[in-house]
Amino acid sequence: MTPTEIAQIDQQHLWHPFTPNSLWLGPDHSPLSIASGEGAWLIASDGRRYLDGNSSIWTNLHGHAHPKINQAIKSQLDRIAHSSFLGLTHEPAVHLAQQLLRYTRLSSESPNLNRVFFSDDGSTAIEAGLKMILQSFAQNGQGQRTQFISPQGAYHGDTVGAMSLSHSPTFHHHFQPVLFPTQKVMTPACYRCPFNRAKPEQADARSYRKCNFECASMAEEAIEHAEDRLAAWVLEPRVQGAAGMVMHPHGYAKRTATAARKVGAKVFFDEVLTAFGRTGTSLASHAEEVTPDVLALAKGLTGGYLPLAATLTTEEIFQSFSGDINRTFFHGHSYTANPLGCSAASASLDLLESSEEIKKRERLVQNLSTLSSTFWKHPYVGDVRQEGAILAIELVADRATRTPFQSEKRLGANICHTARKFGLITRPIRDVLVLIPPYCTRPEELEKMVDALHQAIAQELGS
Repeated sequence: MTPTEIAQIDQQHLWHPFTPNSLWLGPDHSPLSIASGEGAWLIASDGRRYLDGNSSIWTNLHGHAHPKINQAIKSQLDRIAHSSFLGLTHEPAVHLAQQLLRYTRLSSESPNLNRVFFSDDGSTAIEAGLKMILQSFAQNGQGQRTQFISPQGAYHGDTVGAMSLSHSPTFHHHFQPVLFPTQKVMTPACYRCPFNRAKPEQADARSYRKCNFECASMAEEAIEHAEDRLAAWVLEPRVQGAAGMVMHPHGYAKRTATAARKVGAKVFFDEVLTAFGRTGTSLASHAEEVTPDVLALAKGLTGGYLPLAATLTTEEIFQSFSGDINRTFFHGHSYTANPLGCSAASASLDLLESSEEIKKRERLVQNLSTLSSTFWKHPYVGDVRQEGAILAIELVADRATRTPFQSEKRLGANICHTARKFGLITRPIRDVLVLIPPYCTRPEELEKMVDALHQAIAQELGS
Protein backbone atom coordinates (compact mmCIF):
# COMPACT_ATOMS: atom_id res chain seq x y z
CA MET A 1 0.00 0.00 0.00
CA THR A 2 1.09 3.56 -0.62
CA PRO A 3 1.44 5.96 2.34
CA THR A 4 -1.75 7.70 1.18
CA GLU A 5 -3.70 4.42 1.10
CA ILE A 6 -2.45 3.49 4.57
CA ALA A 7 -3.57 6.86 5.95
CA GLN A 8 -7.00 6.70 4.29
CA ILE A 9 -7.82 3.17 5.49
CA ASP A 10 -6.52 3.98 8.97
CA GLN A 11 -8.82 6.98 9.28
CA GLN A 12 -11.76 4.91 8.04
CA HIS A 13 -11.34 1.88 10.30
CA LEU A 14 -8.80 2.19 13.12
CA TRP A 15 -9.17 3.59 16.64
CA HIS A 16 -6.00 4.91 18.27
CA PRO A 17 -5.30 5.17 22.02
CA PHE A 18 -5.18 8.58 23.71
CA THR A 19 -5.96 10.24 20.37
CA PRO A 20 -8.78 12.82 19.96
CA ASN A 21 -11.03 11.95 17.01
CA SER A 22 -11.41 15.62 16.16
CA LEU A 23 -7.70 15.86 15.47
CA TRP A 24 -7.01 12.46 13.97
CA LEU A 25 -9.93 12.66 11.56
CA GLY A 26 -9.49 16.36 10.83
CA PRO A 27 -9.32 17.41 7.18
CA ASP A 28 -5.78 18.75 7.53
CA HIS A 29 -4.40 15.71 9.35
CA SER A 30 -2.42 13.07 7.53
CA PRO A 31 -1.39 10.12 9.73
CA LEU A 32 2.32 9.35 9.78
CA SER A 33 2.90 5.70 8.89
CA ILE A 34 6.04 4.04 10.29
CA ALA A 35 7.50 1.28 8.10
CA SER A 36 10.74 0.33 9.84
CA GLY A 37 13.33 1.32 12.41
CA GLU A 38 17.04 1.10 13.00
CA GLY A 39 18.81 2.16 16.15
CA ALA A 40 17.39 5.48 17.37
CA TRP A 41 15.61 6.10 14.06
CA LEU A 42 12.07 5.51 12.82
CA ILE A 43 11.56 5.35 9.06
CA ALA A 44 8.21 6.36 7.57
CA SER A 45 6.46 4.66 4.66
CA ASP A 46 7.50 7.53 2.41
CA GLY A 47 11.16 7.07 3.36
CA ARG A 48 11.49 10.04 5.70
CA ARG A 49 13.59 9.43 8.83
CA TYR A 50 12.75 10.58 12.35
CA LEU A 51 14.62 10.27 15.62
CA ASP A 52 12.61 8.31 18.20
CA GLY A 53 12.58 10.88 21.00
CA ASN A 54 10.21 9.01 23.30
CA SER A 55 11.53 5.48 22.74
CA SER A 56 8.24 4.45 21.16
CA ILE A 57 6.12 5.50 24.14
CA TRP A 58 8.83 4.76 26.72
CA THR A 59 9.36 1.10 25.77
CA ASN A 60 12.39 0.86 23.51
CA LEU A 61 15.62 0.56 25.46
CA HIS A 62 18.35 -0.50 23.04
CA GLY A 63 17.12 0.85 19.72
CA HIS A 64 15.15 -0.66 16.87
CA ALA A 65 16.25 -3.85 15.11
CA HIS A 66 18.90 -4.66 17.70
CA PRO A 67 20.73 -7.74 16.38
CA LYS A 68 20.94 -9.57 19.73
CA ILE A 69 17.23 -9.21 20.52
CA ASN A 70 16.31 -10.00 16.91
CA GLN A 71 18.36 -13.19 17.08
CA ALA A 72 16.89 -14.24 20.43
CA ILE A 73 13.36 -13.99 18.99
CA LYS A 74 14.31 -15.80 15.77
CA SER A 75 15.95 -18.64 17.70
CA GLN A 76 12.90 -19.08 19.92
CA LEU A 77 10.55 -18.86 16.91
CA ASP A 78 12.20 -21.97 15.47
CA ARG A 79 11.19 -23.85 18.64
CA ILE A 80 7.69 -22.60 19.58
CA ALA A 81 5.94 -19.23 19.51
CA HIS A 82 3.46 -19.85 22.33
CA SER A 83 2.05 -22.43 24.68
CA SER A 84 -0.24 -22.18 27.68
CA PHE A 85 1.32 -21.38 31.04
CA LEU A 86 -1.63 -22.87 32.93
CA GLY A 87 -0.23 -26.09 34.37
CA LEU A 88 2.79 -26.03 32.03
CA THR A 89 6.15 -24.29 32.06
CA HIS A 90 9.04 -23.65 29.68
CA GLU A 91 12.70 -22.69 29.79
CA PRO A 92 12.43 -19.07 28.52
CA ALA A 93 10.09 -18.17 31.42
CA VAL A 94 12.21 -19.97 34.01
CA HIS A 95 15.39 -18.33 32.76
CA LEU A 96 13.81 -14.86 32.64
CA ALA A 97 12.42 -15.23 36.16
CA GLN A 98 15.91 -16.02 37.46
CA GLN A 99 17.30 -12.98 35.66
CA LEU A 100 14.60 -10.65 36.95
CA LEU A 101 14.99 -11.75 40.56
CA ARG A 102 18.73 -11.18 40.35
CA TYR A 103 18.40 -7.87 38.49
CA THR A 104 15.85 -6.41 40.90
CA ARG A 105 17.67 -7.39 44.10
CA LEU A 106 18.96 -4.33 45.94
CA SER A 107 21.78 -6.04 47.83
CA SER A 108 22.72 -9.37 49.35
CA GLU A 109 21.35 -8.15 52.69
CA SER A 110 18.03 -6.80 51.38
CA PRO A 111 14.72 -8.69 51.52
CA ASN A 112 14.07 -10.88 48.51
CA LEU A 113 11.47 -10.62 45.83
CA ASN A 114 11.20 -14.32 45.12
CA ARG A 115 8.17 -14.92 42.88
CA VAL A 116 7.38 -13.72 39.34
CA PHE A 117 3.89 -13.58 37.83
CA PHE A 118 3.91 -12.85 34.09
CA SER A 119 1.18 -10.94 32.26
CA ASP A 120 0.79 -8.67 29.23
CA ASP A 121 1.25 -4.96 30.00
CA GLY A 122 1.57 -2.40 32.77
CA SER A 123 -2.12 -2.30 33.62
CA THR A 124 -2.33 -6.06 33.98
CA ALA A 125 0.82 -6.13 36.08
CA ILE A 126 -0.79 -3.60 38.44
CA GLU A 127 -4.10 -5.46 38.41
CA ALA A 128 -2.37 -8.68 39.42
CA GLY A 129 -0.44 -6.94 42.19
CA LEU A 130 -3.41 -5.31 43.88
CA LYS A 131 -5.37 -8.59 43.77
CA MET A 132 -2.39 -10.43 45.30
CA ILE A 133 -2.30 -7.93 48.15
CA LEU A 134 -6.04 -7.95 48.86
CA GLN A 135 -6.42 -11.73 48.70
CA SER A 136 -3.29 -12.32 50.75
CA PHE A 137 -4.55 -10.12 53.59
CA ALA A 138 -8.00 -11.70 53.43
CA GLN A 139 -6.52 -15.19 53.69
CA ASN A 140 -4.29 -14.15 56.59
CA GLY A 141 -7.17 -12.93 58.74
CA GLN A 142 -6.79 -9.23 57.87
CA GLY A 143 -9.73 -8.79 55.55
CA GLN A 144 -10.24 -5.25 56.84
CA ARG A 145 -7.13 -4.13 54.93
CA THR A 146 -8.80 -2.87 51.76
CA GLN A 147 -7.57 0.72 51.57
CA PHE A 148 -4.94 1.98 49.15
CA ILE A 149 -3.15 5.35 49.23
CA SER A 150 -1.25 6.96 46.36
CA PRO A 151 -0.24 10.48 45.29
CA GLN A 152 -2.46 12.89 43.37
CA GLY A 153 -1.89 12.54 39.64
CA ALA A 154 -0.90 8.88 39.96
CA TYR A 155 -1.45 6.84 36.81
CA HIS A 156 -1.24 3.04 36.91
CA GLY A 157 -3.15 2.01 33.81
CA ASP A 158 -6.64 1.72 32.37
CA THR A 159 -8.10 -1.53 33.69
CA VAL A 160 -10.64 -1.07 36.49
CA GLY A 161 -8.33 -1.88 39.39
CA ALA A 162 -5.48 0.14 37.94
CA MET A 163 -7.79 3.11 37.37
CA SER A 164 -8.98 2.85 40.98
CA LEU A 165 -5.40 3.13 42.22
CA SER A 166 -4.87 6.16 39.98
CA HIS A 167 -5.89 9.78 40.42
CA SER A 168 -6.04 10.93 36.80
CA PRO A 169 -9.39 12.68 36.19
CA THR A 170 -8.55 13.49 32.57
CA PHE A 171 -8.27 9.81 31.73
CA HIS A 172 -10.70 8.20 34.12
CA HIS A 173 -13.49 10.55 35.21
CA HIS A 174 -16.13 8.76 33.10
CA PHE A 175 -15.53 5.55 35.03
CA GLN A 176 -15.70 6.85 38.61
CA PRO A 177 -19.07 5.13 39.29
CA VAL A 178 -17.50 1.69 38.84
CA LEU A 179 -14.16 2.32 40.57
CA PHE A 180 -13.46 1.41 44.19
CA PRO A 181 -12.48 4.36 46.42
CA THR A 182 -8.83 5.01 47.21
CA GLN A 183 -7.18 7.85 49.10
CA LYS A 184 -4.87 10.40 47.54
CA VAL A 185 -2.17 12.59 49.07
CA MET A 186 -0.47 15.63 47.57
CA THR A 187 1.85 15.12 44.63
CA PRO A 188 5.52 15.48 45.61
CA ALA A 189 6.14 18.02 42.83
CA CYS A 190 8.64 20.68 43.89
CA TYR A 191 8.04 23.05 40.98
CA ARG A 192 4.37 23.58 41.81
CA CYS A 193 4.40 22.71 45.51
CA PRO A 194 2.39 25.19 47.64
CA PHE A 195 4.91 24.71 50.46
CA ASN A 196 7.96 25.55 48.36
CA ARG A 197 8.98 29.10 49.33
CA ALA A 198 11.77 29.35 46.75
CA LYS A 199 11.54 31.85 43.92
CA PRO A 200 11.89 30.36 40.42
CA GLU A 201 15.45 29.78 39.28
CA GLN A 202 16.89 28.43 36.07
CA ALA A 203 17.38 24.94 37.48
CA ASP A 204 15.47 21.82 38.44
CA ALA A 205 13.12 23.02 41.20
CA ARG A 206 14.14 20.07 43.37
CA SER A 207 17.67 21.48 43.57
CA TYR A 208 16.69 24.81 45.17
CA ARG A 209 13.43 24.00 46.99
CA LYS A 210 12.77 25.66 50.32
CA CYS A 211 10.36 23.59 52.35
CA ASN A 212 10.12 21.18 55.24
CA PHE A 213 9.40 18.13 53.07
CA GLU A 214 5.68 18.59 53.78
CA CYS A 215 4.72 16.23 50.95
CA ALA A 216 6.42 13.31 52.70
CA SER A 217 5.07 14.32 56.11
CA MET A 218 1.50 14.52 54.80
CA ALA A 219 1.78 11.10 53.17
CA GLU A 220 3.17 9.66 56.41
CA GLU A 221 0.27 11.15 58.38
CA ALA A 222 -2.31 9.68 55.98
CA ILE A 223 -0.64 6.28 56.17
CA GLU A 224 -0.47 6.40 59.97
CA HIS A 225 -4.11 7.45 60.18
CA ALA A 226 -5.20 4.51 58.01
CA GLU A 227 -3.58 2.07 60.48
CA ASP A 228 -4.79 -1.52 60.06
CA ARG A 229 -7.20 -0.59 57.26
CA LEU A 230 -4.36 0.11 54.86
CA ALA A 231 -3.57 -2.62 52.35
CA ALA A 232 -0.78 -0.83 50.47
CA TRP A 233 1.04 2.38 49.74
CA VAL A 234 1.21 2.58 45.92
CA LEU A 235 3.87 4.69 44.23
CA GLU A 236 5.68 5.33 40.97
CA PRO A 237 9.08 5.88 42.62
CA ARG A 238 11.11 8.94 41.63
CA VAL A 239 9.06 9.78 38.48
CA GLN A 240 5.28 10.00 37.96
CA GLY A 241 5.15 9.64 34.21
CA ALA A 242 1.65 10.43 32.99
CA ALA A 243 1.26 13.08 35.70
CA GLY A 244 3.69 15.21 33.67
CA MET A 245 7.05 13.58 34.36
CA VAL A 246 6.75 14.79 37.94
CA MET A 247 10.11 14.05 39.55
CA HIS A 248 10.07 13.52 43.28
CA PRO A 249 12.52 14.96 45.80
CA HIS A 250 14.95 12.21 46.65
CA GLY A 251 14.08 10.34 49.83
CA TYR A 252 10.32 10.56 49.34
CA ALA A 253 9.88 6.91 48.39
CA LYS A 254 12.00 5.71 51.30
CA ARG A 255 10.19 7.77 53.92
CA THR A 256 6.73 6.80 52.74
CA ALA A 257 7.61 3.12 52.36
CA THR A 258 8.94 3.08 55.93
CA ALA A 259 5.68 4.62 57.14
CA ALA A 260 3.61 1.98 55.34
CA ARG A 261 5.55 -0.87 56.89
CA LYS A 262 5.16 0.62 60.36
CA VAL A 263 1.39 0.08 60.13
CA GLY A 264 1.76 -3.40 58.63
CA ALA A 265 0.79 -2.42 55.08
CA LYS A 266 2.49 -3.54 51.89
CA VAL A 267 4.65 -1.36 49.66
CA PHE A 268 3.54 -1.60 46.02
CA PHE A 269 5.84 0.07 43.48
CA ASP A 270 4.88 0.73 39.87
CA GLU A 271 8.15 0.72 37.92
CA VAL A 272 6.53 0.21 34.53
CA LEU A 273 8.32 3.38 33.34
CA THR A 274 11.20 3.79 35.77
CA ALA A 275 12.82 0.33 35.70
CA PHE A 276 15.65 -0.99 33.54
CA GLY A 277 18.01 1.95 33.93
CA ARG A 278 15.64 4.74 32.93
CA THR A 279 16.32 6.73 36.10
CA GLY A 280 20.01 5.84 36.26
CA THR A 281 19.87 2.71 38.44
CA SER A 282 18.47 -0.74 37.65
CA LEU A 283 15.28 0.25 39.47
CA ALA A 284 14.29 3.68 40.71
CA SER A 285 13.61 2.05 44.07
CA HIS A 286 17.26 0.97 44.30
CA ALA A 287 18.30 4.62 44.47
CA GLU A 288 15.85 5.01 47.37
CA GLU A 289 17.23 1.87 49.06
CA VAL A 290 13.77 0.27 49.18
CA THR A 291 12.67 -3.20 48.17
CA PRO A 292 8.88 -3.22 47.71
CA ASP A 293 6.62 -6.11 48.64
CA VAL A 294 5.10 -6.03 45.16
CA LEU A 295 6.77 -4.66 42.03
CA ALA A 296 5.12 -4.07 38.63
CA LEU A 297 7.30 -4.14 35.51
CA ALA A 298 6.39 -3.75 31.82
CA LYS A 299 7.21 -1.29 28.97
CA GLY A 300 10.98 -1.78 28.60
CA LEU A 301 10.90 -5.38 29.84
CA THR A 302 11.34 -6.83 26.35
CA GLY A 303 13.44 -3.91 25.15
CA GLY A 304 10.36 -2.50 23.41
CA TYR A 305 9.77 -5.53 21.21
CA LEU A 306 6.78 -7.53 22.48
CA PRO A 307 3.99 -7.16 25.05
CA LEU A 308 5.13 -8.66 28.34
CA ALA A 309 4.78 -7.63 31.96
CA ALA A 310 5.78 -9.06 35.32
CA THR A 311 4.57 -8.67 38.88
CA LEU A 312 7.23 -9.63 41.39
CA THR A 313 6.45 -10.38 45.01
CA THR A 314 7.75 -11.99 48.17
CA GLU A 315 7.67 -15.61 49.23
CA GLU A 316 5.49 -14.57 52.17
CA ILE A 317 2.72 -13.28 49.90
CA PHE A 318 3.06 -16.30 47.59
CA GLN A 319 2.79 -18.80 50.46
CA SER A 320 -0.38 -17.12 51.75
CA PHE A 321 -2.08 -18.70 48.72
CA SER A 322 -1.02 -22.23 49.73
CA GLY A 323 -3.23 -24.84 51.36
CA ASP A 324 -6.90 -25.17 50.48
CA ILE A 325 -7.64 -25.02 46.74
CA ASN A 326 -9.90 -22.02 47.34
CA ARG A 327 -6.80 -20.01 48.28
CA THR A 328 -5.59 -20.28 44.67
CA PHE A 329 -4.81 -17.04 42.82
CA PHE A 330 -7.54 -17.30 40.18
CA HIS A 331 -6.06 -14.73 37.84
CA GLY A 332 -4.33 -15.16 34.51
CA HIS A 333 -3.84 -14.32 30.87
CA SER A 334 -3.90 -16.42 27.72
CA TYR A 335 -0.47 -15.16 26.69
CA THR A 336 1.13 -15.41 30.14
CA ALA A 337 4.89 -15.93 29.82
CA ASN A 338 4.83 -15.96 26.02
CA PRO A 339 8.13 -17.63 25.02
CA LEU A 340 8.97 -15.07 22.34
CA GLY A 341 8.47 -12.22 24.81
CA CYS A 342 10.49 -14.00 27.49
CA SER A 343 13.35 -14.60 25.04
CA ALA A 344 13.36 -10.94 23.99
CA ALA A 345 13.34 -9.86 27.64
CA SER A 346 16.26 -12.15 28.52
CA ALA A 347 18.31 -10.71 25.67
CA SER A 348 17.42 -7.19 26.79
CA LEU A 349 18.51 -7.92 30.36
CA ASP A 350 21.80 -9.36 29.08
CA LEU A 351 22.41 -6.08 27.28
CA LEU A 352 21.46 -4.00 30.33
CA GLU A 353 24.02 -5.81 32.44
CA SER A 354 26.92 -5.69 29.98
CA SER A 355 29.72 -3.31 30.95
CA GLU A 356 29.83 -1.76 27.48
CA GLU A 357 26.11 -0.97 27.53
CA ILE A 358 26.31 0.43 31.06
CA LYS A 359 29.03 2.86 29.94
CA LYS A 360 26.98 3.83 26.89
CA ARG A 361 23.97 4.53 29.09
CA GLU A 362 26.02 6.61 31.51
CA ARG A 363 27.37 8.72 28.63
CA LEU A 364 23.85 9.27 27.35
CA VAL A 365 22.67 10.48 30.77
CA GLN A 366 25.62 12.86 31.06
CA ASN A 367 25.15 14.23 27.53
CA LEU A 368 21.45 14.73 28.21
CA SER A 369 22.31 16.64 31.37
CA THR A 370 24.72 18.92 29.51
CA LEU A 371 22.28 19.63 26.68
CA SER A 372 19.31 20.16 28.99
CA SER A 373 20.67 23.49 30.22
CA THR A 374 20.27 24.98 26.75
CA PHE A 375 16.48 25.03 27.13
CA TRP A 376 16.69 27.88 29.63
CA LYS A 377 17.34 30.30 26.77
CA HIS A 378 13.62 30.14 25.99
CA PRO A 379 11.75 32.59 28.25
CA TYR A 380 8.70 30.33 28.42
CA VAL A 381 10.56 27.42 29.98
CA GLY A 382 9.67 27.21 33.66
CA ASP A 383 11.31 23.99 34.81
CA VAL A 384 13.86 21.62 33.32
CA ARG A 385 14.13 18.38 35.25
CA GLN A 386 16.02 15.18 34.63
CA GLU A 387 16.10 11.78 36.25
CA GLY A 388 18.58 9.51 34.53
CA ALA A 389 17.66 9.18 30.86
CA ILE A 390 14.35 11.03 31.27
CA LEU A 391 14.23 14.75 30.49
CA ALA A 392 11.18 16.99 31.00
CA ILE A 393 10.84 20.63 29.92
CA GLU A 394 7.81 22.39 31.41
CA LEU A 395 6.48 25.40 29.48
CA VAL A 396 4.76 28.27 31.25
CA ALA A 397 3.12 31.52 30.18
CA ASP A 398 5.04 33.41 32.90
CA ARG A 399 8.28 32.11 34.35
CA ALA A 400 8.24 34.44 37.37
CA THR A 401 4.79 33.30 38.54
CA ARG A 402 4.82 29.74 37.12
CA THR A 403 1.52 30.55 35.38
CA PRO A 404 0.65 27.79 32.91
CA PHE A 405 -0.62 28.31 29.39
CA GLN A 406 -4.33 27.79 28.77
CA SER A 407 -4.91 24.10 28.09
CA GLU A 408 -7.00 24.94 25.02
CA LYS A 409 -3.85 26.11 23.24
CA ARG A 410 -2.49 22.53 23.27
CA LEU A 411 0.94 24.12 23.14
CA GLY A 412 2.91 20.99 24.00
CA ALA A 413 1.14 18.94 21.34
CA ASN A 414 1.66 21.66 18.74
CA ILE A 415 5.37 21.93 19.49
CA CYS A 416 5.86 18.17 19.26
CA HIS A 417 3.95 18.08 15.98
CA THR A 418 6.14 20.90 14.64
CA ALA A 419 9.25 18.98 15.78
CA ARG A 420 8.47 16.38 13.13
CA LYS A 421 9.43 18.95 10.50
CA PHE A 422 12.88 18.86 12.04
CA GLY A 423 13.14 15.07 12.20
CA LEU A 424 11.98 14.30 15.74
CA ILE A 425 9.08 12.21 17.04
CA THR A 426 8.14 12.69 20.68
CA ARG A 427 4.96 13.12 22.67
CA PRO A 428 4.26 15.70 25.38
CA ILE A 429 2.23 15.45 28.56
CA ARG A 430 0.12 18.59 28.29
CA ASP A 431 2.73 21.41 28.22
CA VAL A 432 5.60 19.26 29.43
CA LEU A 433 7.92 18.34 26.58
CA VAL A 434 9.57 14.95 27.06
CA LEU A 435 12.77 13.41 25.75
CA ILE A 436 13.37 9.73 26.56
CA PRO A 437 15.92 8.55 23.97
CA PRO A 438 16.89 4.91 23.40
CA TYR A 439 20.16 4.00 25.11
CA CYS A 440 21.84 3.44 21.73
CA THR A 441 21.39 7.12 20.81
CA ARG A 442 24.73 8.55 19.70
CA PRO A 443 25.89 12.01 20.88
CA GLU A 444 25.25 13.61 17.49
CA GLU A 445 21.77 12.06 17.37
CA LEU A 446 20.97 13.38 20.83
CA GLU A 447 22.08 16.84 19.73
CA LYS A 448 19.72 16.60 16.76
CA MET A 449 16.83 15.66 19.08
CA VAL A 450 17.51 18.65 21.31
CA ASP A 451 17.99 20.99 18.35
CA ALA A 452 14.69 19.84 16.83
CA LEU A 453 12.86 20.70 20.05
CA HIS A 454 14.59 24.09 20.16
CA GLN A 455 13.49 24.87 16.61
CA ALA A 456 9.94 23.74 17.30
CA ILE A 457 9.69 25.86 20.46
CA ALA A 458 11.03 28.87 18.59
CA GLN A 459 8.59 28.39 15.73
CA GLU A 460 5.54 28.03 18.01
CA LEU A 461 6.47 30.64 20.61
CA GLY A 462 8.64 32.99 18.62
CA SER A 463 11.52 32.78 21.03
